[in-house]
Amino acid sequence: MPVESGSSAAARQAKQKRKSHSLSIRRTNSTEQDRSGLQRDMVEGQDSKLPLSLRSNLLDLFSQIEREFENLYIENLELRREIETLNDRLTAEGQTFEGADLAKGALKTKASHSTSQLSQKLKTTYKASTSKIVSSFKATTSRAVCQLVREYVGHRDGIWDLSVTRTQPVVLGTASADHSAMLWSIETGKCLLKYMGHQGSVNSIKFHPTEQMALTASGDQTAHIWRYMVQLPTPQPVADISQQTPCEDDVDFSDKDEADGEVEGPNDCPSIRMATTTLRSHQGVVIAADWLVGGKQVVTASWDRAANLYDVETSELVHSLTGHDQELTHCCTHPTQRLVVTSSRDTTFRLWDFRDPSIHSVNVFQGHTDTVTSAVFTVGDNVVSGSDDRTVKVWDLKNMRSPIATIRTDSAVNRISVSVNQKIIALPHDNRQVRLFDMSGVRLARLPRSNRQGHRRMVCCSAWCEENNTCNLFTCGFDRQAIGWNINIPVLLQEK
Repeated sequence: MPVESGSSAAARQAKQKRKSHSLSIRRTNSTEQDRSGLQRDMVEGQDSKLPLSLRSNLLDLFSQIEREFENLYIENLELRREIETLNDRLTAEGQTFEGADLAKGALKTKASHSTSQLSQKLKTTYKASTSKIVSSFKATTSRAVCQLVREYVGHRDGIWDLSVTRTQPVVLGTASADHSAMLWSIETGKCLLKYMGHQGSVNSIKFHPTEQMALTASGDQTAHIWRYMVQLPTPQPVADISQQTPCEDDVDFSDKDEADGEVEGPNDCPSIRMATTTLRSHQGVVIAADWLVGGKQVVTASWDRAANLYDVETSELVHSLTGHDQELTHCCTHPTQRLVVTSSRDTTFRLWDFRDPSIHSVNVFQGHTDTVTSAVFTVGDNVVSGSDDRTVKVWDLKNMRSPIATIRTDSAVNRISVSVNQKIIALPHDNRQVRLFDMSGVRLARLPRSNRQGHRRMVCCSAWCEENNTCNLFTCGFDRQAIGWNINIPVLLQEK
């Protein structure tokens, strides 16, 4: 560092000017020990929700950045002084030689070279400082540990939806654009049963709360209810597909689509081709369906802009829920109350209340600016909605005038799910990523995505499993596979 008096005076003036405009980081000419003490006093004196260690770390990082720029500023003063000296020398030489233009050119070249060097130093310092900040966040923030446990491969086209049974035996169900729905053994990844009763893409699958019945919605403008009986195979040792890895540190090494080739379906998988009950009333694609609490009624959502409420025993249409201006995209029922939420391409979602048999109220919520791809209930009094506008919003049923939390992402959000026990939101994205957030909007993790694990195309849906299985989160996508994950959330993050 230069030690000449003129440069030191200029540096002190610049530091004093920065000090007067600083909001949170204050510098003095004292020793490093005094500066650290001042930072500690600032940290303890300010009201912030950040942990004390994280705030101290941030102050240290910003102090390092400031010192780097201070050094660059002093070097800049030295360069300016050298340029002025060179300018004076060239001016004197220009009086002797007629090539004054040549001298000006040399000066311009020298100044340009010095400026270029300074610019490069600034860029390098900025990148290094930014990397330090990012690395600091990764090192000081506890991250969820995610492990890819099992892949469920057998569909011949993209998988739109998946669900886990609520009764024993616990199995995984998938709904695919190949006109079929499959039931899988969670432990072994083996296909247990294949339903082939639809004439169009199977867009949704949901299981009865107490019986071995499945509800599927299809592009053939119908919803089917069908019974199943499966026997779980003997569990096999879990292959070490991936090692436990902090989710945030995974990098996408390859965009190669490994699922372009034809995938042969399970040859020994039994199939069902006839539905127990067929629900017909819609004039368009039935995009989703779900069971009401108790399992005696079901609700369907269609591209004909209506949601229908059916009686399961008689297959009769009980109510037609109209009001959306464009096609519906999803429907969901409350786990303990007679409430239904429907989402639509008209950028709204609606809450339908069937708790009072004589009054069927409806509330319209306009919190998004693009298609609402899904809206789901939590066990408590919350609704979580996701949209193509790249946001997810958490709402309180008691006061839904404005969201209590907004999550902003970098890609459209598809069918989300919320875990019952940990209240973690799983966000499947168009960009092949799956991210985890808590109910307050704090990002917890991103599931691994590399050339060996993770989805290779759009992730369509996510579903949590609260049973004691090796997998507690499932995702599916248009790469024709479903994936079972083991998510381990640190206790500190759960209590946050």
